Amino acid sequence: MKIAISIGDLNGVGVEIALKAHKKVKSICNPVYMISKQMLKQSSDLLHIKIPKDFNCFEVGENFKIIPSQATKESGKYSFLSFQKAINLAQTKEVDAIVTLPINKEAWSKTGVDFKGHTDFLAEHFNKEAIMMIGCEKLFCAFYTHHIPLKDVAKKIKKEPLKNFLINFYNQVKEEKIGVLGLNPHAGDNGVIGDEEKEIKKAIKEANESLMEQVFVGPLVPDTAFTPHLRKNLNYFVCMYHDQGLIAVKSLFFDESINVSLNLPIIRVSVDHGSAYDIAYKDKNPSTKSYINAVKEALRLVQKHKKYLI
Repeated sequence: MKIAISIGDLNGVGVEIALKAHKKVKSICNPVYMISKQMLKQSSDLLHIKIPKDFNCFEVGENFKIIPSQATKESGKYSFLSFQKAINLAQTKEVDAIVTLPINKEAWSKTGVDFKGHTDFLAEHFNKEAIMMIGCEKLFCAFYTHHIPLKDVAKKIKKEPLKNFLINFYNQVKEEKIGVLGLNPHAGDNGVIGDEEKEIKKAIKEANESLMEQVFVGPLVPDTAFTPHLRKNLNYFVCMYHDQGLIAVKSLFFDESINVSLNLPIIRVSVDHGSAYDIAYKDKNPSTKSYINAVKEALRLVQKHKKYLI
């Protein structure tokens, strides 16, 4: 299978990860890297890493001078164009899926890109409610809200949109049991600490009725949802906001976790870490686990989608 690799912010760790993991990635798929040969050579020279002979590049954007560990307009523009090129190849079926290396949100902002990240852009590009799911095979968390201020989360928790979110999420992952977290401490204590859980409970009930199965369980108390006892029976959770699930995922599986965009016409999986300017181009040997897991998950999703299309 052919996977387009969006190269991410060239002033960060993305290229180093791609070069060091290439042999492993090449053994399981046919990667096509969204980076020009000139920019790849500039990166490899700075990193003192030899470019593999079978490193397949797809020309993107204009060349610029890499400034390690800095958010620049040039690096932001290049990473955005690399991402767009990968999307185009997936839309025209020239690749089976895309995997994205880390961008830097400040660099995107400097170039005038008015999106908080990959998921936000994909949602607008495809005019779909993209679902962000982060984790690994031991624990996956999907986020009903993600890149919005915490003060706005409670306003978003309404039965109908949450019910639709739950059904869409189930249709993507097809898991038998999925936990749904409450919003408030103690999941509201029956209205004593907020009443958002009433909307969550209604959404769960109607989603299960629509699916004619008891898929969703909850609202679960957030501070105990990720304990080993509950995770014996639940691997997938729906969280009401970004940090509610990410604190657990990153505490337990920081190096292994990935970011998956669901409910879209293309398959997109990403590393779940940033551009790591603090270690970029400093011979700090960044972990390739998240990237390799992202490629594996992209391949698994391609196979899964093909299975359901048959």
